[in-house]
Amino acid sequence: MQTALTNRFGLAQARAFSSTLPGRLALGVAATLVIALAAHVSFPLPFTPVPFTLQPLAVLGVGLAFGPVGGFLTLLAYLAEGACGLPVFSPGGSGGVAQLFFGPTSGYLLSYPLVAAIAGGLTRLCRQRLSLFASAVLGCAAATVLLFLAGAGWFMTFTHLPLRAVWIASVAPFLPGEIIKIFAAAGIYCALRQNSSNTRSA
Repeated sequence: MQTALTNRFGLAQARAFSSTLPGRLALGVAATLVIALAAHVSFPLPFTPVPFTLQPLAVLGVGLAFGPVGGFLTLLAYLAEGACGLPVFSPGGSGGVAQLFFGPTSGYLLSYPLVAAIAGGLTRLCRQRLSLFASAVLGCAAATVLLFLAGAGWFMTFTHLPLRAVWIASVAPFLPGEIIKIFAAAGIYCALRQNSSNTRSA
């Protein structure tokens, strides 16, 4: 009984801290670290300079967890870290400002704040009519469409390749993985929300 009360008190303190400005900043910095770690789970493909990474999964997760404003600001902070030269982007690129603004994957990177905002915002908007999981899937799917549009559009401008070649190099190989990431992000988010609700009611 005493252990349960202690755990509930500790959780209450953690929630109170997370609602303060220092707590939000700490959570934001921790989220950028998670995104950076996901970016380094990178698998280069021989036919394209765009690697397969877990970075989009982390971006979607941050958007779902932090909401549209928090997700947008957290991803802006992440891009600022990369622009300052911190090794937070996927390996194999030039790093820093060059990778952010002048590389073949710049479109993907620059879209991340909006991707997170759409994932979080649309999920909360659709929650009034759909289940939490369906809302999260829809929000993540819409955000992923933007991710591909921005990434492929930039890639076409950067490489001057025709549309079919851009499709093969920057979209088609990644579609199955991104579909899995959408459902994974939605599932993890729902599980965490459910666990949080159970903890509060305990």
